[in-house]
Amino acid sequence: YGDLMTTANPMLILIAGPYRSGTDGDPAAMAANLARLEGAAWPIFAAGHLPMVGEWVALPVLRSAGAGPTDPLAEDVLYPTAERLLNRCDAVLRLPGESSGADQDVAIAVSRGLPVYYDISDIPTVDAQSI
Repeated sequence: YGDLMTTANPMLILIAGPYRSGTDGDPAAMAANLARLEGAAWPIFAAGHLPMVGEWVALPVLRSAGAGPTDPLAEDVLYPTAERLLNRCDAVLRLPGESSGADQDVAIAVSRGLPVYYDISDIPTVDAQSI
């Protein structure tokens, strides 16, 4: 991945893209969007980094509160989860598709000086000698 771009340190990379956007609350459509987000996890891991999807944290939080992604509580969990994760993440991979949450993730990352990648091939690989 990438043209010999390497980095010495593995990054925690937030994968941002549509989850609820454009689904009208359809569970199958949200599952397909989550699968698309998760599809970027392996290439990030294979490049030597640690992938993170906000929903991996937010959905269990919602379930433990007796709620789901279409409940009103989701507004108080989904976006704040991503924002809290961005306090720990080193970069963002923004996948295509309309998503106000993903756009917000990018804006936060930019404001904090974190790199934002729009293509997996732009993410530098970890130099194997530094692992």
